Amino acid sequence: MKNHVIYEFPLNERIRVFIRLEQLFQQFGHFSAGLTIADKRAAISVLLDIMSIFRRNDLKSEILKELDRHNKVLNKFADSQNVDPKHLEGILEKISLTSKKLYANSGKIGIEIMESDLFQSIAQRSSIPGGTCSFDLPEYHFWLEQDEQTRLKDLERWSMPFDEIRSAIALILDFIRNSHAPSEELAEAGFFQIALDKNLPYQLIRVSLDNSLPCFAEISGGKHRCTIRFMVPSSDEQRPTQSTGDIPFFLTRCLF
Repeated sequence: MKNHVIYEFPLNERIRVFIRLEQLFQQFGHFSAGLTIADKRAAISVLLDIMSIFRRNDLKSEILKELDRHNKVLNKFADSQNVDPKHLEGILEKISLTSKKLYANSGKIGIEIMESDLFQSIAQRSSIPGGTCSFDLPEYHFWLEQDEQTRLKDLERWSMPFDEIRSAIALILDFIRNSHAPSEELAEAGFFQIALDKNLPYQLIRVSLDNSLPCFAEISGGKHRCTIRFMVPSSDEQRPTQSTGDIPFFLTRCLF
């Protein structure tokens, strides 16, 4: 929606990790395209964050499970009169192709980059404020001073193992976000509570708020019940306070 700010609240750990990776991939693409050394430093920093998430999670398995679940759900709609069969067939084909590419990628994703001496050195020094200066990591400094074509080629090579995961996450999150139509709601005195049917696989709560309103959405809760508070930022560095006015907004309970 134009002129709206969207706030999202994932209802399980899997979607939480997917959204974090989505943001990191977007940041990596932005900083990789930048021409300055500061841009390239930021791109490497984001890539290290991506690698850190992959170390702690079996993402390939999680994504394949999610794609299989989407495939089963969508196949149930195949005989529905309200579904465009060609459009559905295209979506199912896209899911199938994405799954095949992930299955074909054997071994732990990005393992070679994660085990490289350069990235391990940068990761270790990054925990120290300003710890990646030229005198700390001369090899890194040497790479940062290379021409743009060399740096961009290396960044593309280092990020390539994550390309299929990035595409799969984008596909999954797009399905989830568009799985249900938004409803118009009103938060009386800045407060709204949602009760979710425990028999339905809700994945994500989305709140769309007109950006002209001087507040933000603070969402908390779990898979059965969520609370939305619309908070007004303080101008004197105090804690935000809950709005006393009634706040109109759009709410999407995302399934799949």
